[in-house]
Amino acid sequence: MKVIICFSCLLLLFTSYNSLAQDYHLAQKYFTVPIIKQKSFVSLVRLKLNVPENDTLNAFVTQIKVSTAGSSNSSDILGIRAYCNTDSTYLFEERIFQSALFSSTEKSSADTLLLNGNLRLKPGDNYVWVGVVLKPSAQIGNMIALSAQSITINNQSVTIPFYGIKQPSRIATAVRTYLQDNVHTSRIPGIATAKNGDLLAVFDARYNAGRDLQGDIDIALCRSTDKGNTWLPIQRVIDMGRWGGLPEKFNGVSDACILVDNKTGNIFIAGLWMHGVLDDNGKWVEGLSDTSKIWNHQWKNKGSQPGFEPKQTAQFLIAKSVDNGKTWSKPVNITTMCKKEEWWLFAPAPGCGFNLNNGILVFPTQGRDRTGKPFSNITYSKDGGKTWETSNPAVSDSTTECAGVQLSDGSIMLNMRTNANYGVVGKGNGRTVVTTNDLGKTWTVHTTSRSALPEPVCMASLYKHHYLKNGKKQSVLLFSNPNSTTARNQITLKVSFDEGNTWPSEKYILLDELKGAGYSFITSVDDETIGIIYEGSQAQLIFQQINLKKIIE
Repeated sequence: MKVIICFSCLLLLFTSYNSLAQDYHLAQKYFTVPIIKQKSFVSLVRLKLNVPENDTLNAFVTQIKVSTAGSSNSSDILGIRAYCNTDSTYLFEERIFQSALFSSTEKSSADTLLLNGNLRLKPGDNYVWVGVVLKPSAQIGNMIALSAQSITINNQSVTIPFYGIKQPSRIATAVRTYLQDNVHTSRIPGIATAKNGDLLAVFDARYNAGRDLQGDIDIALCRSTDKGNTWLPIQRVIDMGRWGGLPEKFNGVSDACILVDNKTGNIFIAGLWMHGVLDDNGKWVEGLSDTSKIWNHQWKNKGSQPGFEPKQTAQFLIAKSVDNGKTWSKPVNITTMCKKEEWWLFAPAPGCGFNLNNGILVFPTQGRDRTGKPFSNITYSKDGGKTWETSNPAVSDSTTECAGVQLSDGSIMLNMRTNANYGVVGKGNGRTVVTTNDLGKTWTVHTTSRSALPEPVCMASLYKHHYLKNGKKQSVLLFSNPNSTTARNQITLKVSFDEGNTWPSEKYILLDELKGAGYSFITSVDDETIGIIYEGSQAQLIFQQINLKKIIE
């Protein structure tokens, strides 16, 4: 009889708990975002509690049980915090202090922690954001897992169901943040590894606004001597100042592409310089001053035109370093060397160049043809960067920013941003991929073109990583972009073991599911580790390390 009574009590208790979860529509969502070391708090879990308008329970949340099980090194965590508000949007750092702190606790040696507080639930949707505070010693690349196991409402502990992707997030560094060094926006990243192991991150330093050229923009660089854990102060690599007597906002330089010569160690950075403004009809605008507000850029209407002179067309510049990026030469203008006069534009494709096995240096490039139509191609040097040649356009489609690698058969693969993908959500959306065996005189469409790698029309990274396995040199192709056809979110790293013929989905690594500007590029940190810089949700430029050992073995 006692057993029956106890069983009945348990059944009643379970029913009330289950009813409570249903009545309040409890749910939690995990966010895969970079955990930035420089931020005081990063939220990873959102709890949603919906109180019916006619609810008379007068409900209070008094405890949340959380777990850090699954973290690679939970000692990276200094503490756990929970904030509450009535807003469903993601809780960024600047919004924390507009929300109520529910509870905060220091991380103990145990994986399970209790957050005790007192939150009165209001009719409608209530949200609680749970996240981490890192120790200064936290190491980038380590993984943090966080989940809410249960929530106590009016002394009843209820398990919270989850939806979405449930996976750990990586500790990362912010290479650039909003208004850092009085730079309004840092955009368009590229990255390379110098011969001494330093990481060199290049980007647009957009001083006054976030928009593209024309504007007060320099090509800048940040260097890391410790594999990306910290970054040295900003360097300005290409700054055209008040050239030609015009203000700096009419001498902008953008779209950096960095290239390390594996043989000599010399480093080249290409950038696109605009002098003054051409109006929508392609006519040079006279009398520009510091107060002039006219704006146009190289891809808009007739913002860059046929010819070679700065007043006719945007200029292709290259700066050089012979000391692993510590100092840089004045830029050399290769516009007349490589541009066809009838082209409206000849420009670097932002990101990183690459070396061929025979020592030829290759920049991915882009432009506009004699009709103004965009194209992608390559520009290469056979003499260590003294002189440069440019190839034919890769395809007749409207393509722009591109990235390339050399395949094992010696051919070059070029992967391109494709304007035809605008508005294409399902089948038919995909990056254009081509190959060449003759340095771009002729091109062949790859079997994966317009099908294997979706995009929301955005710059992407294609990179070849070399490593040793059983004493033998091996390689894999890596690709990163917003893995979406509609928005610049879901920054994802993909791996190909067959030189780009397949990209197995089980190897996808989601780095940042929330929206940012979406540009990215990859470099090798060491044999087992790659680094990626990208425009993400938690900072303007973010650097993450990913250990590839488990993936490639």
